[in-house]
Amino acid sequence: MKISEIVAKTGLESLNQFEDDEITGVYISDMVSDIITGAKAGNVLLTLQTHKSLIAAVNLVDVGMVVFVKGKKPAEDVLELATKASVPLFSTPLDTWPFAIKLADLGLR
Repeated sequence: MKISEIVAKTGLESLNQFEDDEITGVYISDMVSDIITGAKAGNVLLTLQTHKSLIAAVNLVDVGMVVFVKGKKPAEDVLELATKASVPLFSTPLDTWPFAIKLADLGLR
């Protein structure tokens, strides 16, 4: 499923520009080391973390997009780093579980 479809069907707020890449799965974690070892290329990552280390980790793994839950948004320097690394960032006011259910209802696992 394309990023734009996910955004349209879930009401995500885009925090930076993005290419409309294909998302192949979902990964949920708030630990950078766990993201590096468990997330897969093309995943959407659901997280509360908004720091620069997160951007480095998702760039390393080639995560397809990052969704900050509970209305979290990163600082401007993190947004700039993500944009330079072509990491699409989004925010949702929902908690992790309700948003994960929305993704599962769209067929993403």
